Amino acid sequence: MGRVAVLSSCVVGMAGMNPTPISRWDLTPWDLQLLLLGPIQKGILLHTPQIQSLILIDRLKNSLSRALDLFPPLAGRLSTTTNHDGTEAFFVDCNNAGVEFTHAVAAAVSISDILEPKYTPEVVYSFFPLNDMSNLEGVSKPLWGVQVTELADGVFIGCAANHAVIDGTSFWHFFNSWSEISRGLDTVSKPPIFQRWFPTSLGVGNLPIHLPPLEKNLCRSSDQSPFLERVLHFSKESLAELKARANSEAGTNKITTLQALSALLWRSFIRCHCEDEEPRFVIAVGARARIPLPEGYFGNAVYVVGTATSKHEVMKEGLGYAALKINDLVAQQSREASIKFLEDWAKNPKLYRSGSYCFSVTSSPRHNVYGNDFGWGKPIAVRSGNSQKFDGKMTLFPALEAGGIDVEVCLAPEIWEKMGDGADFLEIIS
Repeated sequence: MGRVAVLSSCVVGMAGMNPTPISRWDLTPWDLQLLLLGPIQKGILLHTPQIQSLILIDRLKNSLSRALDLFPPLAGRLSTTTNHDGTEAFFVDCNNAGVEFTHAVAAAVSISDILEPKYTPEVVYSFFPLNDMSNLEGVSKPLWGVQVTELADGVFIGCAANHAVIDGTSFWHFFNSWSEISRGLDTVSKPPIFQRWFPTSLGVGNLPIHLPPLEKNLCRSSDQSPFLERVLHFSKESLAELKARANSEAGTNKITTLQALSALLWRSFIRCHCEDEEPRFVIAVGARARIPLPEGYFGNAVYVVGTATSKHEVMKEGLGYAALKINDLVAQQSREASIKFLEDWAKNPKLYRSGSYCFSVTSSPRHNVYGNDFGWGKPIAVRSGNSQKFDGKMTLFPALEAGGIDVEVCLAPEIWEKMGDGADFLEIIS
């Protein structure tokens, strides 16, 4: 398949047209826990617009600059202060150092080359900026990057964001706002709120949070184990059947669609992969609705929880059992649990390290992916980059048609071969 050639790269700063006044943005435990991981990398595939290439690029740069006026932290850099006891405090210096903007071309790559293969072609990973870096490197590298890659018959807009600054909800919040400005709207539909949220129990005197000195080599992940990535599509109808089946088996009506789908994927993964007798299920929990935080809260508001059970029980008891385990885990994540995470983390900071969990579900099909109309039509697909990929990672996206879900599944090549024998897994994929 064709290669990607970079035509130009530059730094785009705020336009300066009535920018939001903010200079320093302290990081919360939700942010700090992600310092050693890689950036968020997600992008959209669109048809080719009926305008000249250079006009398109100028339009995207100008609208990006105007969007940054409303989101100053993304145009800044991470900064640190060293305290008298040797600890460090991290914050975003909203200094308008700018974001990275790259214009590239892959003239031999078509839309069908991306969407039709069984597995995601590796060329897709070269559609994204800010590769091979950790969030900690945001002290010197941009916190947001854009790569616009022109294809034979389409355009891919790939974006990368420092995950120690924003989560997936805020990632798509900015993406959506940028597209609104690009297509000519005078105001964005959801103004960002930059006020930081900390539990009152932490006390003002404990902010910002102090971290022990970080060894910079900790952010360098070990060699990535080989995996193949495949996007599995689940229709609205198949998901309804799956949810009904899970609830019927569990003798309840409280299992959600996402919990039933996660249980299906978890069981299939365990059957073909996990040698661990107590395989672990890990999921990112959103805290916005649990606290609750105001609409438009910008930054990170997620934490990770997991559950484990006997491999024998998961396989013996069926889909309903696994779905109920996940339902119980989610039900425990109350407002009190969300606050306790922050309080405990502030007392004993723990940073996530790059690597593989047994099974991990991330992102959300509720994100407004297909609302990103930059002025020439809505996206036709969404894909993610190579950052934080590992054998056993599942990334959820909304499907193009309403009510469906696309799951980006990363598994070792030999596991995919075993998966092919699982009728329970494949029969509902449409």
